[in-house]
Amino acid sequence: MTTGTTSETTSAPAAASTSRPARLRDLLVVGGYLGLAVLLTSGQWGHPGLLFHQAGDQILFEWMLAHAAHAVVAGENPLHSAALNAPDGVNLMANTSVLGLGVPLTPVTVLLGSQVAFCVAVVCCLAGTAVAWYALLRRRLVTSRSAAAVGGLVCGFAPGMIAQASAHLHIAAQFLVPVILALVFRPASAQHRTGDAWRTGLGLGLLLVWQVFIGEEVLVFLALAAGVFAVGYALADSEAARRLAPALFGRLAVAVAVAAVLLAYPLWFQFHGPQHYSGMAFDTHGFQLDAASFTASARQTVLGDDWLPGLLSPNPTEENSFFGPGLLVLAVVIVIWQWRRPLVRALGGCGVVFALLSLGTELRVDGTATGIPGPYRLVAGLPLLDLAVPARFALICVPVLGVLVALSLDRVRTARGPIAAPGLPVRLLWAGAVAAALLPLVPTPIRVVPVAPVPAFVADGGWRALVPPGRSVVAVPPVTGAGRSAAMLWSARTGLAFPAPGGYFIGPSGPDDPAARWGAPDRPTSVLLRRVAETGVVPVLTDDDRRRAVDDLRHWRAAVVVLGPLEHGDPVRRTVDDLLGPGRAVDGGWLWDVRNQVD
Repeated sequence: MTTGTTSETTSAPAAASTSRPARLRDLLVVGGYLGLAVLLTSGQWGHPGLLFHQAGDQILFEWMLAHAAHAVVAGENPLHSAALNAPDGVNLMANTSVLGLGVPLTPVTVLLGSQVAFCVAVVCCLAGTAVAWYALLRRRLVTSRSAAAVGGLVCGFAPGMIAQASAHLHIAAQFLVPVILALVFRPASAQHRTGDAWRTGLGLGLLLVWQVFIGEEVLVFLALAAGVFAVGYALADSEAARRLAPALFGRLAVAVAVAAVLLAYPLWFQFHGPQHYSGMAFDTHGFQLDAASFTASARQTVLGDDWLPGLLSPNPTEENSFFGPGLLVLAVVIVIWQWRRPLVRALGGCGVVFALLSLGTELRVDGTATGIPGPYRLVAGLPLLDLAVPARFALICVPVLGVLVALSLDRVRTARGPIAAPGLPVRLLWAGAVAAALLPLVPTPIRVVPVAPVPAFVADGGWRALVPPGRSVVAVPPVTGAGRSAAMLWSARTGLAFPAPGGYFIGPSGPDDPAARWGAPDRPTSVLLRRVAETGVVPVLTDDDRRRAVDDLRHWRAAVVVLGPLEHGDPVRRTVDDLLGPGRAVDGGWLWDVRNQVD
């Protein structure tokens, strides 16, 4: 985050040197970020049978990237797709469709497939966020390139960012956040240029639109954080705030007008288009952090394990705090040390506010509910905040800590003062303290898990002769809701080549019930086959079961039913044989041609 006062920004020549050595050093920083991001994703490169540990979420985002590429190539509406949840389709504007990532990555997805596109997206999210913060710090807040590099490293690769990147592209993609902040909080010197409000407002409006198509949740959190920061800065330096407020509100007015025009139809489609829903499909308030998580080590760090983070966070993808005691102590020291700077006071206040909100509606300590109301309870009923995931408020603390660390390193580097101890300058001692605080947070490669391969019959297009236009391929068992969906993975890896029922998405509970739920309402055959796949027990079927199976296949407009590799594959195959008649073996699985039964 940055401010609009000249006293809190660095000189342009120091921050934007155009000499060749300076550009080379910048490239080395960027290369370091990219190298680290590639290393963290190394478990998947070249391994199509592996996914990151939250496999269902990766399947979801692989499908979203494949959908974006398909929409670009085929010229289809990117806000809706009939390739999933056949025959009703999915409102993708109302889901985390990450079109702002998927459309630019279309060449990668088309040429190299959805898994490579997903890994490239993760690398771009982590390294891109670090680079963007590095650039903002270097241009606006610090004179030291090394200080900016360390700050960018914290902002892009903190434990919360690694946790989110393994599963939630829409949250991990924060590379626009510092760019938006740089346009919102302009230096005083830039605001006197003719037409600055219009030019900056236009650029800001376009960035807001792009961020909406990456992830609306990050934009909401950004607006909240910027608002709290601005209030804190105004309290710390009211004179500067009064001087800068008119230009700031002018830029925001232009930006909001531009974004409102460009987002009018997409937002209408999200809230009123086909398959729109209301509310949320899960209890967001249940996703909160334990107070002890702030000083603990995340599982994806050199000191992490599986037990403690599992106790202190909702799940492995929501380890959004886990800063360790060293970094928190360091932050407190920095705020006290540089308390006279309005920027530092505003940052400290902003971090404390959102750290408290992440504790949810009831304070938990070491996995035990205390009965003490959490601060989030005060705002839980407000619009937008009532649907927020409290645990994710801690992600706002990540850039706060990154900027504070960068400011401290820069201040020590430029300080002139006495020796802290015989032969040990303050600069060296402080660098050691920062290193000691950050080393426990060093991330490890994101864990991977195996996934059943796409049957060769599906991957190689053997189904094409059997599936006419408008008909679907039913993967067994048909999965709908928050789970690993074979159909969704097959669809993503084949470029959305066929419609499929079910899938992992949020939609309405029914045609006349807009209440949100995971997936589509279950069909009897889906429930039956999932039970067999989970238990391995072959049920005794009745004619009613067989009649319902045909009805379900007609609802899905099925042409073929395909069984791929499953743990209890043989019991499932025998059950489908009993429902539909004998199937036949195909490359990588079993096939039932149901066109005659459905027509």
